[in-house]
Amino acid sequence: MNEDSEDQDGSRIIIRQASVSDAEVLATLRYNLRSSGNRASEDEASFLERCTLWMQERLQSNNSWICWMAEREQTAVGSLWAQLIEKIPNPNSEPESLLYFTSFFVRNDCRGGGIGSQLFTSALGWARTKNVDVAILWPSERSVSFYLRHGFSAGADMMELKMEARKQ
Repeated sequence: MNEDSEDQDGSRIIIRQASVSDAEVLATLRYNLRSSGNRASEDEASFLERCTLWMQERLQSNNSWICWMAEREQTAVGSLWAQLIEKIPNPNSEPESLLYFTSFFVRNDCRGGGIGSQLFTSALGWARTKNVDVAILWPSERSVSFYLRHGFSAGADMMELKMEARKQ
């Protein structure tokens, strides 16, 4: 399902689900997200090759991963990944899946025009059709206000264990 709109400059914006053929451009967006502000420990060519393969495998049909892309004038300018996670069946009447959002990125030169909101709104709409119980994510400091505007709350019940930090 493609969603078509215009940004503030009048440029055509398309929000769509990514396919296997988009993996290379999505890997580039991922590299841009994770290497901005941090020195990459892996060279760009090696990362792009490894990430493209990973994304191609995950974008196959019947996989738990899904990705939405934003295109402006037929150029990828943003993406948002999510993993649908099944919960163990429950005898109570509650949904049995949750959605993990990750790798949400809009190119710096395209921010502030509503593209991120369009991406996120598409993903949330899709999640509602999948009977998702809860959506989770780990926001950056800068993105907290964005997620609050989209209905998220700062949860106090999430716990994590960083495995590399745990010593036996």
